[in-house]
Amino acid sequence: MIERLEFLLALARERHFGRAAQFCNVSQQTLSAGVKQLEERLGVLLVERGSRFQGFTPEGERVLDWARRIVGDARAMREEVASLRRGLSGTLRLAAVPTATPIVASLTTPFRARHPDVRFSVHSTTSGEIGRLIADHEIDAGITYLENEPLGKVIAVPLYRERYRLLTAIDGVYGKRDSVSWEEVGRLPLCLLTPDMQNRRIIDGHLHNAGRDAAPLLQSNSMIVLLTHVRTAKWASVMPAVLADSFRLSERVRSVPIGEPDVSHMIGLVVPERDPMTPLCAALIVEAQAIAPTVADDIASL
Repeated sequence: MIERLEFLLALARERHFGRAAQFCNVSQQTLSAGVKQLEERLGVLLVERGSRFQGFTPEGERVLDWARRIVGDARAMREEVASLRRGLSGTLRLAAVPTATPIVASLTTPFRARHPDVRFSVHSTTSGEIGRLIADHEIDAGITYLENEPLGKVIAVPLYRERYRLLTAIDGVYGKRDSVSWEEVGRLPLCLLTPDMQNRRIIDGHLHNAGRDAAPLLQSNSMIVLLTHVRTAKWASVMPAVLADSFRLSERVRSVPIGEPDVSHMIGLVVPERDPMTPLCAALIVEAQAIAPTVADDIASL
């Protein structure tokens, strides 16, 4: 039964029978047969079929909700039994918003020192996608914004407050300033993250409050793309202090604090709210609580 529920979850994730089968490391015929057997077992149609995947029936959507809980509980049980026998092991699946990626190592490095048999999978994505991945049990934890937008049913551990810097040419109009206002930032030819990123929506909000609507000349979902443009000293951008100071800027680019007003937004660790909690998530929360004061002090000193 668990395997068939995992097939259904893979299908919900991939929206395609072939890709779902590949994700589960089985043939498409095996996956289709498993879903069909689940339908026969439950006595309802779960998947709308045609020449290709068309979606889930209302009954299928409800079964998906149960599948997420059951598969998550089964994984938690396996982890707990394994940890009792040989300590923590397995893969800890993390996702982080792009602006928080520089601090991931502050969490994973001490965690690995305490639990050397644990491996890590880390990828960068939007705050909205982190919420979905947690709800669907596709990741164990996320590092994301704790304010502004709904998080869903999670336990959150605050890590630090995100503050902002203008990255601009040293010989530019604000290149030698000690600080700039959001209104002044809005006058520049900016390159920013795409609107699906919460950081971009935050920046848009602060610019709008300062009387300047964001109209970037370039937008990208890649921080590397933004950085390479900034390093030409022909573009300007707004980045969190932790990110700006982690990049090796050229001698022609400065990182200038943005004030008037001085704003910040909380970044933290989020894990699914569940009882019992998986051993990996429980240990990760302990680690996050231990490093939070140090991370916050380091960020505040930037």
